[in-house]
Amino acid sequence: MTTIAYLVCWGSFWALLYIYVGYPLLAWLWARLLPKPVQKQSYLPTVSVIIVVRDGVRHIRSKLKNLRALDYPPEYLEIIVACDGCTDRTAALVRHGHDPRARVMEFPVPRGKALCLNDAVATARGEVLLMTDVQHKLSPLALRELVGNLGDPRVGVVSGSLDLENVHSAFAQGVSAYWRYEKFIRTQESRGGSAVGASTALYAVRRELFQPLPPDTLLDDVLLPMRVAAAGHRVVFEPRAVVWGEPAQDPLAEQPRRLRASIGCFQLMDLAPWLLSPSRNPLWFQFVSHKLLRLLAPWLLLSLLLSSAFLARHHQAYAAVLAALLLAMALVPMERLRPHAGRWLPVRLMVAFFYLNLYAAQASIAFARSRGEHPW
Repeated sequence: MTTIAYLVCWGSFWALLYIYVGYPLLAWLWARLLPKPVQKQSYLPTVSVIIVVRDGVRHIRSKLKNLRALDYPPEYLEIIVACDGCTDRTAALVRHGHDPRARVMEFPVPRGKALCLNDAVATARGEVLLMTDVQHKLSPLALRELVGNLGDPRVGVVSGSLDLENVHSAFAQGVSAYWRYEKFIRTQESRGGSAVGASTALYAVRRELFQPLPPDTLLDDVLLPMRVAAAGHRVVFEPRAVVWGEPAQDPLAEQPRRLRASIGCFQLMDLAPWLLSPSRNPLWFQFVSHKLLRLLAPWLLLSLLLSSAFLARHHQAYAAVLAALLLAMALVPMERLRPHAGRWLPVRLMVAFFYLNLYAAQASIAFARSRGEHPW
């Protein structure tokens, strides 16, 4: 029993170290030793901006105003707003927005983002598809920066860079720090070849590379880029194509989005099992290291905690590991009881780390219980 505990403890430790430190360092090293710079060009294709929205009356006016402010020839743009079961005035506001480039597709019954995207793309006239969400604001140069990468014929998808604003709570500050860490990884992956996925807030894809998505797809921003990479094109990250968004200030407000993202990763293995094949997925190593192993992290943390608790009776080193884990966990309720503690960086990071892994664990349980039903 003790031998098994040793193996579990050390296996969990090294796996966690690889997930959060080892793979980012490998991606950085690969980008330094074998860089693949993008040959950006002055490229101005026609662009179809596609927004799938459900009850977006709070944001649609500012979104259309934001799109009008883009530094891009207006005659090269069209805007398609797909209303997925909207029960408010979103469609009416688009129609009366006095922008001849904007048109609405209304679906009275909610169908899901994937099916709406498929129908919107089928009517799109642009050479490039720009996917964005209704609540995010693009920088004026974002579109030019994105399509400049598409001037390189090897590039098929370009992801924008989500920057978070109005970051107030300890949880939001921790999420912001985590997102900067995530962008570092995507930057290194992109410099070394291709990033795994794109930002759902803003990404561009060549029209001819779009393939209709399966109806239940949750993560179009991962499946679509992975398909493009499998077809022999690059997926790159453009840090100068900035899009702004606001994080949830409270962990409970963030829960639905994190559950959807984690369940979407599990779902990908059902929808596209070829992603798990090294012979069919050219980004197999990156996909497993960046996406799939993250789903195991909460269970690795639990196994590390339990095995170190068992071994603490035999060796003081494991007692110290157990104490460190318990102390780190104690920072989470401490921040809830004493909010001023959130001023300390370790507390902010641990709060975000705890909840993100908690929601990943909940997602794995929810997916296992609902296989084949897709209630989300």
